[in-house]
Amino acid sequence: MALFGKMENLDAPKDDNKEIKDVEKVKVLIIGSGPAGYTAAIYAARANLSPVMYEGLQPGGQLTTTTEVENFPGYPSGITGPEMMEDLKGQATRFGTDVRFGLATAADLSQRPFKVTIDSNKVIETEALIIATGATAKYLGLPDESKYAGSGVSACATCDGFFYRGKDVAVVGGGDTACEEALYLAGLAKKVYLIVRRDVLRASKVMQERVRKAENIEVLWKHQTKGLFGDGVVEGATLAKNLGTPEEEEVRIAIDGFFLAIGHKPNSDIFNGFLDTDNVGYIKTVPGSSKTNISGVFACGDVQDPIYRQAVTAAGSGCMAAIDTERFLAEQE
Repeated sequence: MALFGKMENLDAPKDDNKEIKDVEKVKVLIIGSGPAGYTAAIYAARANLSPVMYEGLQPGGQLTTTTEVENFPGYPSGITGPEMMEDLKGQATRFGTDVRFGLATAADLSQRPFKVTIDSNKVIETEALIIATGATAKYLGLPDESKYAGSGVSACATCDGFFYRGKDVAVVGGGDTACEEALYLAGLAKKVYLIVRRDVLRASKVMQERVRKAENIEVLWKHQTKGLFGDGVVEGATLAKNLGTPEEEEVRIAIDGFFLAIGHKPNSDIFNGFLDTDNVGYIKTVPGSSKTNISGVFACGDVQDPIYRQAVTAAGSGCMAAIDTERFLAEQE
């Protein structure tokens, strides 16, 4: 995951503080890191494409906030997210990727070479662009979410549910994603609380029925989370039932894990007006490839994947993006 600013018009007059000071030409530019970006860099570098990568605001992406990764092939004993990202980065640089820290703040994809502004003061002109900017999980905005990040708070049941086998957990949300997460966790945990702000689920009828039939899922209707508590790790949540009404009351539940399932925001804003996206902002790619609607621009990882959002699928799509890029540039030559 990486966070990126809003798109600017590169042709608009700029004041002294925003004047573009430097322009650099490269063959392949990769925006964003994480499993998708680093894998794309490994393949592009080994193909002698001399890729330049800007890691974004969070080098290594979402996995840098994950304590243990046990479902990525090749690590039988597991590995921490930051360690795995350092391994991938080291592999990318070993083959010659120029990895840089910097934030993409604007883009002009109207013609080749494409122009991407870094930190509002440098323009990279590139013959091919690989977008691996990821997606950001939506949070409630509670201070406790940061306090217990990696210690009971998660935004991915598939990634972290294994650690809560036989324990009690809670899922926040009322849509299909929340129901899917709750059902997945129900197969691992002893008890799953589904915290729903309203008195109905927004999920499809099929998902609602599956939740209703799951014996160890308890739906907490009209509940909102006020905070979490625990000594170093999550031990429970404080909820408000019927918030803002005369019937409002405080409810405390004992849990070991707190899962957010209220959606993700793909980091694609700076490409608005150029790339086709769905109604949420996920970049659309040609099925079976990483190609976007603009020839020479490729997308990989969570920024184009609203379904799986796994490290291994992100890495696979990064491989695809690099191979698609290599073939595109060969055709141009």
